[in-house]
Amino acid sequence: MTKVFIDGSAGTTGLRIADRLALRKDIELLKLTDALRKDTNARADAINSADMVFLCLPDAAAIEAAALAENETVKIIDTSTAHRTDPNWVYGFPELAKQREKIATSNRIANPGCHASGFVALVAPLVQEGIIPADLMLSSFSLTGYSGGGKKMIAEYENPERGPLLKGPRQYALTQQHKHLKEMVKLCGLVNTPVFCPIVADFYSGMEVTVPLFASTVNGTVDTIRTLYRDYYKAGLVRYCDEDDGDGMLSAAAFSGRDDMQLSVHGNEDRILLTARFDNLGKGASGAAIQNMNILLGIDETTGLNV
Repeated sequence: MTKVFIDGSAGTTGLRIADRLALRKDIELLKLTDALRKDTNARADAINSADMVFLCLPDAAAIEAAALAENETVKIIDTSTAHRTDPNWVYGFPELAKQREKIATSNRIANPGCHASGFVALVAPLVQEGIIPADLMLSSFSLTGYSGGGKKMIAEYENPERGPLLKGPRQYALTQQHKHLKEMVKLCGLVNTPVFCPIVADFYSGMEVTVPLFASTVNGTVDTIRTLYRDYYKAGLVRYCDEDDGDGMLSAAAFSGRDDMQLSVHGNEDRILLTARFDNLGKGASGAAIQNMNILLGIDETTGLNV
């Protein structure tokens, strides 16, 4: 039985991972009492006693927690931003070319960011295969449910006395300094940082990341991109589907509660829309973390996931 410790189990991602793993018979969860949850010595003991550790902490705390690991065999999956561009950590998006093999043989995995997961899934294969140049000036907008903002934002949106502005979609990261941008650039091999417009709206979970392209910048056609996605994503939790929701629309809530991701390509001969839909709490967070754990354990990577 695999011993698992979740450092930061009181947060949204930590709670969701804990709830999922509690249902599995192959996992033993190591838990600390509330009194010891922030005790450094107790946490260090738990980290070094575990086979697998999930870090569900703010960046600085995740770095400190990783440093507590003296047991060379313990495998750590960090869900924070702290290690996603660190060369000593493997980026935990197994659907990328050769990434699954790297994850399987590593003991330090950086779980991808939610917005970044959709962007990387759409853009990385196009750059790798020369469909778009690495120096192309890109933009992207991303719709997300409010659960992505953690407990504080969830409480704000679910407060019956909330302000009227929360009823409409709200754009944020207005300074173009969103924390996911660094991994988006690195994992896609981009020269330029994209213009990124994240938007939070009044629904609990779900995400829709879109990258628009002018067809004149593409080495090929719309069908070239569709064929590439179909061939590239034959394994894992990312799949291509060219259908909409049946009404000419794509809902950002379509994959709420799921752990997989759907890519689609729409548009015309002049302008193209690349879209990834998934759950910000699923493939964008806890689902991806458990998928990475399954790969590290050498078992079916969909174990315990909703696909």
